[in-house]
Amino acid sequence: MTSRALGRKVHIYSAKDTTTFLGGLHLTTGLTTANLYSMVEIVFIFDNDYTLSSESGATVKRDDHPLQKGKYFINTAGSLGVNNEPWLFRTISEGDQAPPEEFRDAVRERDFGCVMTGEPALEAAYGSWRGYTATPIFPLSHEQQWVTHGYDSSIAIPGARGSITSVQNGMLLRDDISILFECYDLSINPDDGYKIVSFRGNHARIAGTHLDKTVLGNPERPVDQVLRWHFRQAVLANVRGEGEPCFDPDF
Repeated sequence: MTSRALGRKVHIYSAKDTTTFLGGLHLTTGLTTANLYSMVEIVFIFDNDYTLSSESGATVKRDDHPLQKGKYFINTAGSLGVNNEPWLFRTISEGDQAPPEEFRDAVRERDFGCVMTGEPALEAAYGSWRGYTATPIFPLSHEQQWVTHGYDSSIAIPGARGSITSVQNGMLLRDDISILFECYDLSINPDDGYKIVSFRGNHARIAGTHLDKTVLGNPERPVDQVLRWHFRQAVLANVRGEGEPCFDPDF
């Protein structure tokens, strides 16, 4: 296991207690001050309005200004609590955790390439999908949580083994991108133009880019509710406190 906190350039504190570290994140391509605000609102719970300020004391605006390294302080007249929303640990979807063939085939036929990098699977026409993985967005090993929290209701195209194996809960990704996505190192924010967010380094040079409109125009595309769940999980894993455990798969 490695620490997600190592290498952070952005650090978050309460303005009422400037010595107690509350969280932070790596400074990666494409992050803006508006993105920081949205992450703060996932990690923390407020009962009043709040603003962020920099080390100089200046109020940080919620806009598209590139995020800068340094300390950021949460200012609020109300209470500030840490969101205790559960984080679901996951490992790579292979072996016993691998999705069923029906899921794999449906995702391949829909995407025909990596939806994050835009690279087509050139050998797919010859039956070879080497280098590309049909990746679940919500891990199949946590099906009980899927049902409990109602994600099955967002699925219009059920899979052969239930809603969690629907093509709408999957994406075809290049193998290395798939591992980073399952580690919560990469995610997609459907509430920011489907921006690809890197939480640990500028992976694959796609950090800060957006999903292609061709993907978004497909009626069988991944549903926003599931993408939003993954993004929230990625924020909780990487920004809250010291971060969650991170497994080190062998590439």
